[in-house]
Amino acid sequence: MNGAGPFRDDLFAGAVALVVGGTSGIGAAIADAFAALGAVVTVTGATRTEAEGAHSAPNFRCRDAVPLDVRDDAAIRALVDDLPRLDMLVNCAGVIRRGEEHDPDVFADVIDINLTGTMRCCAIARPKLQARSGREAGAIVNTASMLSFQAGGLAPAYTASKGGVAQLTKSLAIAYAADGIRVNAVAPGWVKTALTGPLHGDPQRSAAILARTPLGRWAEPDDIAGAAVFLCSPAARFITGAILPVDGGYLVT
Repeated sequence: MNGAGPFRDDLFAGAVALVVGGTSGIGAAIADAFAALGAVVTVTGATRTEAEGAHSAPNFRCRDAVPLDVRDDAAIRALVDDLPRLDMLVNCAGVIRRGEEHDPDVFADVIDINLTGTMRCCAIARPKLQARSGREAGAIVNTASMLSFQAGGLAPAYTASKGGVAQLTKSLAIAYAADGIRVNAVAPGWVKTALTGPLHGDPQRSAAILARTPLGRWAEPDDIAGAAVFLCSPAARFITGAILPVDGGYLVT
């Protein structure tokens, strides 16, 4: 089962979605689920190579894949302006530099990508997400983390950025409510992606994570995609400001 899961095939028919950081991992799974449910989806990657690689994949079913540096306001604005409309924005762009983030310059760069980049995308997309022309306002889903709730000694910038994403999500939920825009976040647990390769590839560290996870397995990106679909769907029409853990029960142990 992919991230489209049990949802009806036309759930997002005619909708336009932008998945920032959607060329790989969780973002790619979310983008694919949206496309499978009828949305016209644009995904972004940090480099042209990432974007072209995603676009050339045989199972790619989004409208387009483009490079985007979320530190570049003008590039974000140009991309959003090029969209005919916007119904769903998903912010998945992020980096982690374990062991390097105690360097203030590295710390600042990680914050600029993970947290300020998310804010840039939300702020620039806000006018297009507002309700008009007889349609409902759009929805934003940000990507928080288990480290929005806990701490990581090797990754202080990533931890701070994801704590910030959670609080930013709540703040924007209040600020954008008058526009009818819902703002929520998913907080993935331990997911098998390139970002977590050093963890799930280490038998001892993986075993420690699984021992604390009641459902007893690593998540797949599709597991997170289903939650993003829900938060953007009419079923979540009265949900805003929520940080939804998708963690197999990790946080409750």
